[in-house]
Amino acid sequence: MSNLSSKPYQIGYALTPKKEQTFIVPSLLSCACQNGVVLTKIDPTKPLIQQGPFDCILHKLYDSDWKQNLQDFASRNPNIPIIDSPESIDILRNRISMLETVSKLKINNTGVPKQITITEVTGLENLKLNFPLIAKPLDADGSETSHKMHLIFDKDGLNNLTAPFVLQEFVNHGGVVFKVYVAGKYFRCVKRKSLPDISEEKLVNLKGSLPFSQVSNLAAAGGGEGCKFEKTEMPPESLVKELVEGLKEELRLNLFNFDVIRDGKNKENYLVIDINYFPGLLPLFRP
Repeated sequence: MSNLSSKPYQIGYALTPKKEQTFIVPSLLSCACQNGVVLTKIDPTKPLIQQGPFDCILHKLYDSDWKQNLQDFASRNPNIPIIDSPESIDILRNRISMLETVSKLKINNTGVPKQITITEVTGLENLKLNFPLIAKPLDADGSETSHKMHLIFDKDGLNNLTAPFVLQEFVNHGGVVFKVYVAGKYFRCVKRKSLPDISEEKLVNLKGSLPFSQVSNLAAAGGGEGCKFEKTEMPPESLVKELVEGLKEELRLNLFNFDVIRDGKNKENYLVIDINYFPGLLPLFRP
């Protein structure tokens, strides 16, 4: 592909305006050009078979008309890769099916936090979950609503939630999350600051709920335990690689990222808490 005298590799992309603005940037276009790649914007309202030619399709659109457009194109061009299959992407648009894929992997010292789906805000007295909890909308479709999450400290904090949603046990993890980015056969793991730990002593004095947007105030007010970010060790690369390979096979996706935390009660255990398709922040991958 680096041989510029050969025919350019044509990638057609179909993205939301917001995604296009953050992803199709001059540095990417320049890098693509230097490697013999041409990025061409697709008009999703027109048949794909009337556009191109394309050697690959890259997309992040979800509506039914677009899915049908892709299906028609794929039926006529079975050898042209589509990144990625809408059916595979849909698995990540539901927070229960998303993490069920992790449980299927059966990788030692990995798992997901205990969680349940709430379809009606009634009968929440016997949840069989330990506070604090994280309340997340069931749908993970990238909309503004899907990002509205809350930290729940007691039963009173459940009163104002709108079903359907997922309740997930909050696991102390040293205030650090490991974000693993996957692009084909390449992956990269980076660490980022996360929600602060909450001790049992502090939990007694925390009431109701708190939107994630205000959780940073929790640490500032002394409600969270300290985070030694710089000294936090990365997870074993062998474990990360095993998770990457397992999720790629289970999800049948090429472009995604997942978030992993280290269990504060058992440093050998790692929990996957979220998986996203075509993430907003994707580190530059170079062979």
